[in-house]
Amino acid sequence: MKNKQVGSLKACLALLAAVSLILAGITWFLNPVVCYVALPAAAAASGFAVWQIVHMQSRLRGFLEKSIGQMTASQRRFMQEFPLPAILVNGEREIIWYSDKFREQIAGGQDLYGFDLNRLTAEKLEDLCQPEGREILCGGGWYRVYGTRRQENGVDLYVLYFVTIDRLHQEAELYQLTRPSVMLIMLDNYGEVMQHAKESEKSRILGAIDSTLEDFISSMTTSFIKRYDGDKFLIVVEERHLDKIVEGRFKILDDIRKIQTDGNIPVTLSIGVGRGEETLAQSEAAARQALDMALGRGGDQAAIKNQSMYEFYGGVSKGVEKRTKVKTRIVANALSELIQNADRVLVMGHKFGDLDCVGAAVGLAYAIRTIGKQADVVIDREKTLANGVVEMVTKEGCGNLFVNPSDALFNITEDTLLIICDTHTVNLVESADIYNRCKTVVVIDHHRKMVNHIDNAVIFYHEPYASSASEMVTELIQYMGDNCRINAVVAQALLSGIMLDTRNFVLRTGVRTFEAAAYLRRIGADTITVRKLFSSTMDSYQRRSRIVAAAQIYKKCAVAESDFYSDDMRIVAPQAADELLGIDGVDGSFVLYEKDGTISISARSMGAINVQIIMESLGGGGHHTMAATQIRGMEMEKVKQMLLEAIDKYYETHPAS
Repeated sequence: MKNKQVGSLKACLALLAAVSLILAGITWFLNPVVCYVALPAAAAASGFAVWQIVHMQSRLRGFLEKSIGQMTASQRRFMQEFPLPAILVNGEREIIWYSDKFREQIAGGQDLYGFDLNRLTAEKLEDLCQPEGREILCGGGWYRVYGTRRQENGVDLYVLYFVTIDRLHQEAELYQLTRPSVMLIMLDNYGEVMQHAKESEKSRILGAIDSTLEDFISSMTTSFIKRYDGDKFLIVVEERHLDKIVEGRFKILDDIRKIQTDGNIPVTLSIGVGRGEETLAQSEAAARQALDMALGRGGDQAAIKNQSMYEFYGGVSKGVEKRTKVKTRIVANALSELIQNADRVLVMGHKFGDLDCVGAAVGLAYAIRTIGKQADVVIDREKTLANGVVEMVTKEGCGNLFVNPSDALFNITEDTLLIICDTHTVNLVESADIYNRCKTVVVIDHHRKMVNHIDNAVIFYHEPYASSASEMVTELIQYMGDNCRINAVVAQALLSGIMLDTRNFVLRTGVRTFEAAAYLRRIGADTITVRKLFSSTMDSYQRRSRIVAAAQIYKKCAVAESDFYSDDMRIVAPQAADELLGIDGVDGSFVLYEKDGTISISARSMGAINVQIIMESLGGGGHHTMAATQIRGMEMEKVKQMLLEAIDKYYETHPAS
């Protein structure tokens, strides 16, 4: 008899008892004398029904114990004397017998005769009968269940044995909790902080840093910290402590940032964590990769590399400019050597190249030509957003700098050098085919590092503190030799790139930004001519105003979705996002538009929030103040809802924003 049938019988008995009592009560209104007779009879019948319900399970047990007689005497004796909990079920997963040990250890003294096996586990009987068995959680403990299948009188019978593995699970859990992870910590701006500080100030700052890190590690009794360089620390931490650090979202980043310096330069950390590796050596290597990723994203954040995945925490502050140009000089010397050994140089930017991308490429290609090497700018003129720069350079007789991607692909040789500007991801380059054909690749970029970055570059010159790729190229040109020169028109192209990414020297500008601009101005860059490159038509201005007018304010963010598309939308949308930042109380702006089933989002901020983190959660990336993403195959409303949820999540994890 199945347990559900027993349940139905119990329900019927209970219903009959209730109906008899109700009918007996109704007779009071018809004839009280009859009620005096009917009510005791109904009560007696109801009591009997209740008794039957209470004792039905035990009677069922007796019935099923008799039915076990179909097993042989040796089988019954073996089952009764077996030292492990065991049960017998039929092919329909109905429990028809179990041992006393099972009733005591797993069933908790309850009768489970006739119940479905699903009460204990949903595993298939065939899987339980596999040689390795199955691990299940039942009765408050972990068991490995082994099964055997027999057939008696045409009925499938399964004997299941339960082996307790609680101790094994406890040991396994302890093993996971005590797995060591490696944490590498680096002071982002150690040189800048110490450069002009007095000796007493240096001691105070270093003491504050050491004290803060010691307090951070003091609660983790099984961990240790070791300084292995002036600005670098090594921490080995167990998994259970790392979980608490992650839960607190690396509060050490905020604690270090509170350290005051005489020059008001914030002290920040970058943290790389290697987690989930098999050995300490692998964890240390993963921690180095994670630290490089954290530094490449602007510092002041923690990156965790868990095998093939990255997790990021922090990144709320702006990057601090590196004032020294030693790295630039080293890269320039190495790049000059690669150029001399190449038979041809191709300079390529990202898809839909803007003023910064094209300006940097033009400046670098022209400079390479002045030192006697063939160099070309790979660009699709039909899809570029910097037509003004292309036309300006062409009018001055430098139009032969530009080459179509298909033509450039045809002329690639074994010794061709490819320089990629203003991007470091394969899926964003102007031509992936050219990248795949070239064996020697150099990357020059200022965007915060993304997970899928180019990893085979001979030189990966990545400086997230720079304002633009044009600024980086301008500095490189000055260290590539006395014969390396650019003219006024090329200088204007580079200056336009700097002005675009700094929004006319308002955002992400440092001393080196103005030094680069001053160098270009000395060469002859005309600021008025450059300013005209940013002018737009009346139609573009009206479209931009239409988007701005449709914006809504959500948690200090202006969100606007365009209900139209135009050929210049890739320019209009970012301009509209820039204008929305002029609204009082707006920390960030997001403009959404659709083309061919793809929703694009342009994000901007004045530094109060990190739009890169928000766009990164939607599959994009960029800078602290300038980012974007594209989402395919979704409706506008769905994408907008995802954006709002990403904004909510950002404010939840960055409450100070």
